[in-house]
Amino acid sequence: MPAKVYSAAVIGLDAQVIEVEVDCSYGLRYFSIVGLPDKSVEEARERVGTAIKSTKLSSPHQKPLRVLVNLAPADLKKEGALYDLPIALGFLLASKQTNFNPEGKIFLGELSLNGKLRPIKGALSVALMARDNFSEIILPKDNAKEAAIVLTQSSDQSTDKFKVVGVDNLKETLDYLEGKHAIIPTVPTSPDKISSIGFSEMDFIKGQEYAKRALEIVAGGGHNLLMVGPPGAGKTLLAKSLPALLPPLSFEESLEVTRIYSVAGLLPKEQPIMVNRPFRNPHHTASETALIGGGNPPRPGEITLAHRGILFLDEFPEFHRDALESLRQPIEEGKITILRARHSLTLPSRFTLVSAANPCPCGNFNNPEKECACNHHQIQTYRKKLSGPLMDRIDLFVDVPQLKYEKLVSPEQNNLWLSIRKKVQDARSLQKARFANDQVNSELTIQQIKQYCQVDGNSQNLLRKYVDSGKLSARGYHRTLKIARTIADLDNSEKISYEHLSEALMYRAKEI
Repeated sequence: MPAKVYSAAVIGLDAQVIEVEVDCSYGLRYFSIVGLPDKSVEEARERVGTAIKSTKLSSPHQKPLRVLVNLAPADLKKEGALYDLPIALGFLLASKQTNFNPEGKIFLGELSLNGKLRPIKGALSVALMARDNFSEIILPKDNAKEAAIVLTQSSDQSTDKFKVVGVDNLKETLDYLEGKHAIIPTVPTSPDKISSIGFSEMDFIKGQEYAKRALEIVAGGGHNLLMVGPPGAGKTLLAKSLPALLPPLSFEESLEVTRIYSVAGLLPKEQPIMVNRPFRNPHHTASETALIGGGNPPRPGEITLAHRGILFLDEFPEFHRDALESLRQPIEEGKITILRARHSLTLPSRFTLVSAANPCPCGNFNNPEKECACNHHQIQTYRKKLSGPLMDRIDLFVDVPQLKYEKLVSPEQNNLWLSIRKKVQDARSLQKARFANDQVNSELTIQQIKQYCQVDGNSQNLLRKYVDSGKLSARGYHRTLKIARTIADLDNSEKISYEHLSEALMYRAKEI
């Protein structure tokens, strides 16, 4: 009689139940895994056999046994080494070397040759699925705190009966399942106990008040920003000071971001849940696939890893043009759909784009102190890498000029970032109350713009001049209203004034 235990496959960010069926009979020695396994799953027969032998049990390689492992559903490709533990337990059940009830339990884990369990990717996604379908998840101890995050939602009645059990090795797993050894279920780590960002480089940035104000608006409403200036003016330092201005992730946002980093295998061991907003800074040689995701099987790209956080693209025009153009749809929709011959995957990508560029290849165009070494053709070629449609999706354009000596030696403004962060948090609180969710002003729909971005007659006349002169497209018009709404929120104003709109329009002047 074949034995059956349950495991899971992670598809994108979601998990699906996998039935691991194991049939064991005497005959010519044979061990086969079917059900579209990839190379790492096929190699499980060697790891499982040696791990069982190390546990002082009879290995499938020691006796003339025919072992067939079926991973169902058979038409879904299985990847990774997380099936080692369920295959080993299925074999031990089928060969009658152990006896326990596998119903209601789901198993995950990679086995080392000595039977120890190694951590896996995507434990949180599996735990979210298992919470609604199983009573218990048994997985490596290194993944237990991550999986226990699902227990934080105590209002959900399904969490009352769900247990997360972390185990060290195959022997401990068998002793627990057979009732020989008790394991206390893992309790969730409160996000409040994990330290958040307590420092910002902004206090060390001299001058650049115009750019600092732009960062305040970016943080207040999640708007996209392009900084243009000569090399060494402080663009990168300004961008790196932005994460400390942002409020911490809400629990729902933390769950989203943690799932992404868990699946990507980037979740720190000491941090089972992400509390700080991600800051991604890919190199300008990054490919289109690295930015938006893809591959075979599809993996999250930088725009998904920056979900609910910051995607900083330094040397913006130096990125491949096709990579930059691929950002247009995710910026608008907040998600990316990756279509391949055998895969269709939709990943979240609600990020804030912060970019930096030089005015020309040498960086000295329009610099009164240094002569530009670029000819007209080089400057035009450099600027053409940034298309009109892409630039129209950027909300704020800021000039970051070269600093004078007096500014560099001026006294530091201590704790300036704390006062800005307080204003940003107050503005985000207004938006949370307004939208009754984690939406920010940059995500306003057309209908919401009409409802929350009303302006007076003078402001309408000013907007008419900009639109009729061609300085603002229809998209630019709506983005200007969103920026004005954020500036009003930073001033704790319910209405958008003429001054708020004027400042918003000031940032729409393209500098490159």
